[in-house]
Amino acid sequence: MTTTDNFLLPIALDDRSPVPIYRQIYGWIRDAILAGTLRPGQRVPSTRSMVGHLKVSRISVLGAYEQLIAEGYLETFSGIGTCVARQLPDDVLEPIQRVAPSVDGPRSLSRRAEAIRQAPVESGLASFGAFRVSLPALDQFPADIWGKLVARHARSQSRAAMAYGDPLGLPAFREAVADYLGASRAVRCDASQILVTTGSQQALQLCAFVLLDPGQRVCIEEPGYPGARNAFAAAGAELLPVPVDADGLDPAALPDDPGVRAVYVTPSHQYPLGITMSAARRLALLNWAESHGAWIVEDDYDSEYRYGNRPIASLQGIDTRERVIYVGTFSKVMFPALRLGYMVLPRDLVPAFAAARDAADIFPATLYQRAMTDFIREGHFGRHIRRMRLHYMERRRLLAELIRSRLPGHLEVIGSEAGLHLVAMLPEGVDDSAVAKAAAAAGLSVIPLSSCHAVRPSRGGLILGYGGINDAQIREGIDRLAAVLA
Repeated sequence: MTTTDNFLLPIALDDRSPVPIYRQIYGWIRDAILAGTLRPGQRVPSTRSMVGHLKVSRISVLGAYEQLIAEGYLETFSGIGTCVARQLPDDVLEPIQRVAPSVDGPRSLSRRAEAIRQAPVESGLASFGAFRVSLPALDQFPADIWGKLVARHARSQSRAAMAYGDPLGLPAFREAVADYLGASRAVRCDASQILVTTGSQQALQLCAFVLLDPGQRVCIEEPGYPGARNAFAAAGAELLPVPVDADGLDPAALPDDPGVRAVYVTPSHQYPLGITMSAARRLALLNWAESHGAWIVEDDYDSEYRYGNRPIASLQGIDTRERVIYVGTFSKVMFPALRLGYMVLPRDLVPAFAAARDAADIFPATLYQRAMTDFIREGHFGRHIRRMRLHYMERRRLLAELIRSRLPGHLEVIGSEAGLHLVAMLPEGVDDSAVAKAAAAAGLSVIPLSSCHAVRPSRGGLILGYGGINDAQIREGIDRLAAVLA
């Protein structure tokens, strides 16, 4: 049974009303049951609690409860108390008449909201199993170490730690992030340029809010990350797809238009194709941004995991003109529920982004920031990344080998050896959306490559995640996928 016994019911009484107090209490509880606010089996506050809360006589509360029990709305249980009746009177079972919403949604829905609705949304209910994208190996996470760090800071929180914080984030955490990025990604920054977010998606939303006015243009990769399309569409931006080839986004295809405010790229491990942008194109992109007065949003979502060679330097690290906004997240290297990400901002943008963050939710929660600071400083983070890099390399190798041996002629693996997913191309003429639906019916989670395109491509493919599944699940998943493709 659920309970409201620890909570106070929001009953408003009118002492000047001609309706007796006991009838007002009776009417409020009955209406709450009729409306479904109080549900069958839910425990209601004791009469003693109600008397103390409402500051009325016990006779009034007892009278209301006795009337509700007599009419079948409430029932009592020994040792439990008073609850909403599990079998309600017939009149309660009659549905309350409400205006049915339009199947197309409210008429006031903006064009921005419509644009967001068109994008595919991954459900958290399908978080596990082959081949869920973006999920790390949660079974390999050092939960015992992490739990001790969180408990350490939860037990020792000072009054200052429990008060309001800096919109940019906890200073000690930002220093740890700046040190980590400088050492591992060649990012050039200090703690004053770090803004802590709840993940890369919030960072993209802040970029859209600060950089763009409705109707302004932003270039995106084609194909590209749907979450970025959502963020910029929500700001009312006009999206300009720019083709991606074997060397990444092609700066020569960027429009010669001073009205373009920004370009979004994933240069280290292009989402979804897994391509690494060449050095020549990185320099060309920086030159284009400088000459057009545009910003570059660099999403470095999983660059820690490269298997063929060492992680390559960030685009931000070679930017000498401060045109790059660097976005990162701990969702892939730690766990998604952590909800910690970060941005590295050009110095002249820090005040605007801090103000936007303050307007959005004032400041990021600090407990996990404190624990994460120790996780980095004490070396646990670096050891975890090194261990997981080997782990994911083996999982990717197994998945790629099984595709080549079990599905020749059906799937072709592309992209660099990096990240937590790979892309496998389907033969010409095969509808990847139809394959994804058939795979879902077989208990598989695959994303059609076409969902990452603004314009439907001539050849489809499947995005297959391997980070959050073990070897047995990979093998079983390939067996099921083979049956689907056959």
